[in-house]
Amino acid sequence: MKLIHTADWHLGQSFHGQERHAEHRAFLDWLLVTLQARQPDALLIAGDVFDVVNPSLRAQELLYDFIVSAHAALPELTIVMIAGNHDSGSRIELPAPLMRRLRTHALGRVHWLDDGRLDCDHLLVPLPDHHGDVRAWCLALPFLRPAEVTGGDVTDYRDGIARVHRELIAAAEARRQPGQALVAMSHAHLTGAAVSEASERPIVIGGEESIPASLFPPAIAYVALGHLHRPQQVGEPRIRYSGSPLPLDFSESHYPHQVLEVTLAEAQVEHIESLAIPRHVALTRVGPGDLEAVEATIATLEIDPELPRERWPWLEVRVELETPRPDLRARIEAAIADKPLRLLRIHSRYPNADTTDTEHTDADLDTLTPQEVFTRTWQSQYGENPPDAVMRDFASLLQQVQDTQEDEEQHDA
Repeated sequence: MKLIHTADWHLGQSFHGQERHAEHRAFLDWLLVTLQARQPDALLIAGDVFDVVNPSLRAQELLYDFIVSAHAALPELTIVMIAGNHDSGSRIELPAPLMRRLRTHALGRVHWLDDGRLDCDHLLVPLPDHHGDVRAWCLALPFLRPAEVTGGDVTDYRDGIARVHRELIAAAEARRQPGQALVAMSHAHLTGAAVSEASERPIVIGGEESIPASLFPPAIAYVALGHLHRPQQVGEPRIRYSGSPLPLDFSESHYPHQVLEVTLAEAQVEHIESLAIPRHVALTRVGPGDLEAVEATIATLEIDPELPRERWPWLEVRVELETPRPDLRARIEAAIADKPLRLLRIHSRYPNADTTDTEHTDADLDTLTPQEVFTRTWQSQYGENPPDAVMRDFASLLQQVQDTQEDEEQHDA
């Protein structure tokens, strides 16, 4: 059977204050065409479907329009979608009864039975082929929040995660028939994987969030991972991050973006193929250099003047300055005035100063993560970066707030 693995859509992302619905729509249109051409049996979406726990109506519309269109085009396609750390697990699960009519399984949280055992039935999804025969089982593991996996005799977060994996794998082993594969889907940070520092939110607490690949024993034919935006395998070819379909920051613009097509033969992986995603909007970086050099480089940029505005490249400019320039933004805007470019941010750097990069942009709370707001506040108060121990405490507090919000949403639902 054949699977398509994707993750980290981040629908509704605000790119330094600018919406990216056109880019996400282009990706979903491409994905639909790809599904029709490749005819997979299942589509696995490994978390961070949305960028925030309370996504806009337009972001939700993108998701549900795609699911309806995919089902109409491929009625036998099974879709399995899990919540990531950016998602509200309750929101992901809310329309689950309706989506099951579209052969879509939405898993947002783990549940526990009255006797303390994991509700494995909730997390095990059969994957039939186009004849209707079950060829694999998907072990769908949404992002595991500390409050969901600790309690009673289990007080350590990592121990709680390991327990969930053990119980779910044991249940899957007991259920599968000869020749059926086990496919795990998880939204997690595996130890040793490469991180895109500028755009990936720490899952829980620095260091404590990473889990070992050994949690996925050889009995698991393929591990479809989400959370890290850079496409990569972790240790073995069967353990993969598909990566995000769009670069979510300029730091992610230099590597290709993809979905993965996985072919299973009996209970093993037969072939894995990367399917490159066309980039709908280019990310252009100019600099670093002095202002005159940056202006000269901008003048040489050649961009198709017929591009519709929604496809104009995003622009980041890095300028080295000896002294502050109050006219910096005006000079850059004048340099791009006759070019189809969208200026997102200007970084100004003072080589002889003690401080590093300073972002010269109209940053507001919508463009900064909580960690960035806290770090900037600490820097303004104490003139240095917060110590690691302080950042760990802040991350723990932030996670408690997010867990509380999740619980309130679940209660309201």
